[in-house]
Amino acid sequence: MGLFSFIQGVGRRLGLGTTATAQQAEAAPPPPAPSADMLQQELNRLGLPFDGTQMRVEGNTVVLDGARNDPATHEKLVLALGNTAGIATVDDRTEAKPHTPAEPSSTFYTVQTGDTLSAIAKRHYGNANAYPAIFEANRPMLEHPDRIYPGQVLRIPAQGG
Repeated sequence: MGLFSFIQGVGRRLGLGTTATAQQAEAAPPPPAPSADMLQQELNRLGLPFDGTQMRVEGNTVVLDGARNDPATHEKLVLALGNTAGIATVDDRTEAKPHTPAEPSSTFYTVQTGDTLSAIAKRHYGNANAYPAIFEANRPMLEHPDRIYPGQVLRIPAQGG
């Protein structure tokens, strides 16, 4: 898939149970990267399958190798890892499993101060009422449509996808 950049200090702080916003991250030194075991526990908590993919942490980068799940699940996996405090980059070196059905491409969007899912839906789809599509595309990482934060990266599915 490629190389994905995130704001290192923003995101869920594993082991602490809190989420740092971009403003909080700027005021503090970057947290250390979590271990691969901590990241695996987070993926398990979220119920994201990880079969066929290997993960390792190199500094503040998560490197993924092997085969990837279906495209939507794999994109969620990349976002769950990258939206973890201490991770700045996800280097996705995985390959699609044979016979993986094609799916319309999603885009990634970094939440800005003042954004809401409705505003993001209006910008990407031309319809603020389409926000449930973005919310569902980011579950289980998003637990409520009103709980997004600046610096968080969201998956925006193709319209109708």
